[in-house]
Amino acid sequence: MSDGNDADNSGAGTGGEDARSLIAERLGADRPVSWRVEGFRTLEATRRRSEVRRLAAAARALIEHLVTTTAPEEDVVAAADRLEELVRVIGALPSGQAYEGFREAANAGAAMAQPRPAGTAGRAPTMAADDPELFAFFDHSPYIGLANPLSPPMVLDHVGDRIVGRVTFGAAYEGPPGCVHGGYVAGAFDEVLGAAQSLSGLTGMTAHLEVDYRRPTPLHRPLVLEAWLSELDGRKVRVRGTLHAGEELTAEAEGLFIAFDPAKFGAMRAARDAGGQLPDQG
Repeated sequence: MSDGNDADNSGAGTGGEDARSLIAERLGADRPVSWRVEGFRTLEATRRRSEVRRLAAAARALIEHLVTTTAPEEDVVAAADRLEELVRVIGALPSGQAYEGFREAANAGAAMAQPRPAGTAGRAPTMAADDPELFAFFDHSPYIGLANPLSPPMVLDHVGDRIVGRVTFGAAYEGPPGCVHGGYVAGAFDEVLGAAQSLSGLTGMTAHLEVDYRRPTPLHRPLVLEAWLSELDGRKVRVRGTLHAGEELTAEAEGLFIAFDPAKFGAMRAARDAGGQLPDQG
């Protein structure tokens, strides 16, 4: 098994640019792409992944029923007893992180091909660009992940020079009556703008996110978010976005992303997997 330090291993020895080139080649891309969009599409639907997604979908439906039920006390008690038993069953199963990388993918780029420090947990010292599980962490995203019951889930696409997200929020995401909680609106923008910043060819983290709420965003209706690059200044990537319910503009956003030293991602990942504190990001 490779120790992950050789320069030919997924570009890890020469940094994020080589990793980005290798992965873009795998995706058949001749220009910068959002791995959050294209990478997720390449993820193989294995039998286990399909079943994990089915389990998450059932849990997602359960959450929706829980926040809307008007059942009498005795039915609630019986349901809680059965659910607690199911939690004990699932809790007794093996657990841990069965994926590599970061659920929030704006900051995942070059880190996907960085070597693992010896002795840390994980399925391999380095995720190679041709590893079929390279993009598995996207499935656990709290916004687009099909294996995460907290995800609405949102579907992302490239449309011209923009990233378009489509999502319908259910009752579990309610803020004002019948409307999406503003925090989830902001989170959805962070997801879509984070995908769009990848089109710059850089890999960055959110430094600033500003949301203007134009009117309440409705629950149970198809919503469309669009995001595009607005400015590139060295390590700074600025992205703008909109949110529509039909023809109605409900919110706008602007985000600032800062290109990040790929080596720091490796330290963050190692600390996470070791169960310790995240390193100083200063």
